Amino acid sequence: MYQAVGSPGSRLTRVTWMLEELGEPYEIVKAKQHSDVMYRYNPSGKIPGLVDGDLVLTDSAAICFYLGDKHAEKGLGPTTPQERGLMNSWLFFAQSELEAPLWNKLKHRLLLPEELRAEIGPWTRMEFDREIATLEKRLDGNPYAMGERFTAADVIIGHCGQWARGAKFEIGSDVVNAYFDRVLSRPALARAREREAAA
Repeated sequence: MYQAVGSPGSRLTRVTWMLEELGEPYEIVKAKQHSDVMYRYNPSGKIPGLVDGDLVLTDSAAICFYLGDKHAEKGLGPTTPQERGLMNSWLFFAQSELEAPLWNKLKHRLLLPEELRAEIGPWTRMEFDREIATLEKRLDGNPYAMGERFTAADVIIGHCGQWARGAKFEIGSDVVNAYFDRVLSRPALARAREREAAA
């Protein structure tokens, strides 16, 4: 059985959502960021983590890619070297471009010590708008990142959309809003939220 390590409502949701999509059994090990418990799983103390036997894996995108690849027969991971490259491109885009403005704004609003905070709202707004436009172009009329089928890439990108909506970032694209509606309404995500709430 997998162990999903982290705090409910955080990037842990990416891991539990992916596990629910796959129908794989798991338990949640609650751990706060930079806690003694989390340092046992990740030298940086950051969440989430995944335990699969002797393997301890960190970084939500890497975890979702690993799970999709390991359970390739379920269709959420890559099936060819070309798909592997394309999925990694999507995951790197999500983490380094789409998520970056969200994370930077959160750090400067709530997480950094007061003396290190700066007003970066206009910058994060501009960066986010640019990456939403990029996302619309990359989707290229497809229902999901990889085309016709939902994959691990949609878990990561979709969670960025959930975060953006929760943080009141305006999403100025009907195409991207429809995409977020589609992926965020999946039953597996609802089940993941329920499991986290129960934990």
